Amino acid sequence: MALIAPSFLAADFLNLAQECRMLNESEADWFHLDVMDGRFVPNISFGLPVIEHIRKATKKICDVHLMIVEPEKFTEAFKKAGADLITVHIEACPHLHRNIQQIKSLDMLAGVAVNPHTPIDHLQDILQDIDVVNLMSVNPGFGGQEFIPHTLVKVRQLRKMIDEQGLSVKIQIDGGVTLKNAASILKAGADVLVVGSAIFRAADPKAAIHQLKQLKGR
Repeated sequence: MALIAPSFLAADFLNLAQECRMLNESEADWFHLDVMDGRFVPNISFGLPVIEHIRKATKKICDVHLMIVEPEKFTEAFKKAGADLITVHIEACPHLHRNIQQIKSLDMLAGVAVNPHTPIDHLQDILQDIDVVNLMSVNPGFGGQEFIPHTLVKVRQLRKMIDEQGLSVKIQIDGGVTLKNAASILKAGADVLVVGSAIFRAADPKAAIHQLKQLKGR
């Protein structure tokens, strides 16, 4: 069964307490929290104070996706704010192994995100050290974009790499995930679906999450 990680980028920021309550009552597994710095991506989202308050509002996993340069400067602060999982971008980390070691040393799960143009084989030498690969299925920075179909090819390639090495790394798909394409994404080999608009803008968000949870994977 897939893990569902609603993306707060699509949430109603004037009613975050209600959004958290709704997700706590739903079958959602993780809270996906996108942090953008306006440098690595052309947008600015939210940061530590918002995550601190969301952490107080849930016991579910806080999945913090850092779309920022020099994430090592803020890793400890995000741990204190309540992150359970921190994902950094391979494109933003010239010393990626050091970044992963830092995250692990703070007793958090470690993830690596990969932009649409980055080849999967760039992960070959880091897979054994991480818990999650976030395959970006849109260009990072803005919610509401359409899913890039070629992502399915990358999911299959990554699934093969993980299985051949006998690893338990989870494949997370982030961007443009809807009720229409989620089944094909899961069948390709994904484990975690980051879903924004298709949940928060649904007529019944909890029902949308339930529908996603019923989908069969590989």
